[in-house]
Amino acid sequence: MGLDQVRIVLVEPAGPMNVGSVARVMKNFGLNHLVLVNPQCDLLSIEAKHMAVHAQDVLESAVKVATLPEALQGCTRAIATTARVRDWKMPLEHPRLGLPWLLEEPTEPAALIFGREDRGLSNEELNYAQRFVRIPTSPSYTSLNLATAVAICCYELAQSVPLHSTDEEHRDYVPMSEFKPAPLDLVEAYYQQLESLLLQIGYLYPHTAASRMEKFRQIYNRVQLQDREVAMLRGVLRQVEWALGNDKDVTEGSGNSHT
Repeated sequence: MGLDQVRIVLVEPAGPMNVGSVARVMKNFGLNHLVLVNPQCDLLSIEAKHMAVHAQDVLESAVKVATLPEALQGCTRAIATTARVRDWKMPLEHPRLGLPWLLEEPTEPAALIFGREDRGLSNEELNYAQRFVRIPTSPSYTSLNLATAVAICCYELAQSVPLHSTDEEHRDYVPMSEFKPAPLDLVEAYYQQLESLLLQIGYLYPHTAASRMEKFRQIYNRVQLQDREVAMLRGVLRQVEWALGNDKDVTEGSGNSHT
């Protein structure tokens, strides 16, 4: 899988809790290669390990280097994240559109670069990337926490990897194509049974039945009932019909006992 080749590169991270949180979200989305450029904190501190929770292996296997070029050694593709808009001549892409490019050569190492918590990446550091993404935020507060920014990008990267039904991590997902609506004749039979019962109990009246049933049809049509759901609903109606029949028999029986 292409995600195995992607490095998450943090330039001079200062907060051990941020580094630990980054390790955690990386593991959440199947990324394992963390590279720290001149870190300003202890990545194996208690704070970092506490935030990493079950991703301490990502912390322990992280690589520390002195410069960004060292972090990118061997990579054929690199994307830098930045919040800059003004005076920046290179196009800034939405993560959903730009990040899949890192996976187009799934066997070649690629890097996703994040800057410092307080001031991001310098112009010189940005020059080492080939493309640039900016996470869209509200104009009223544009600054994102480092770990949050990494989480968003890791999520978008993971979403760009095709799902396969045999993949362990996707075993709980069922494609919508497997949810097939019930045949229209089966649903129509349910509508007829429902209308008959509602007339019987006095909820519908013959002169308004058509318009009221139209509303029921609209409700069920939005849901797109499946075979087993129609069968369940018809079973409910049959049980109600049985109960009404039994109640009628009991009532008639009681009446006869007083004659």
